[in-house]
Amino acid sequence: MEKKLFTVLIEQDEDGLYVAKVPDIPGCYTQGKTVEQAMERIKEAIQVCVEAEKEVYPPMKFIGVQQVELPVYA
Repeated sequence: MEKKLFTVLIEQDEDGLYVAKVPDIPGCYTQGKTVEQAMERIKEAIQVCVEAEKEVYPPMKFIGVQQVELPVYA
C-alpha cells in the first residue's frame, strides 16, 4: 500500500474548537474539541476526500507558517 504525506494546518476558532485543513485538497477540513481529536478526524476526512475525487494529490513542500500583524482601521 502506497502512503502519501499531507500537510495539515490547525487553527482555533472563536468557540475554542480546533479546525484542521488540508491545503492540498480543496474543501478537506474538519474540527475537534482537542488537537488530537481534530487530527484523528482529518485522517478520516482525507480518506473520504481522496476516495470521492479519485485524483492524485502531489504533496506540496512545506516551507513554514508565519503570522503578519497589521493595523486595522475601522
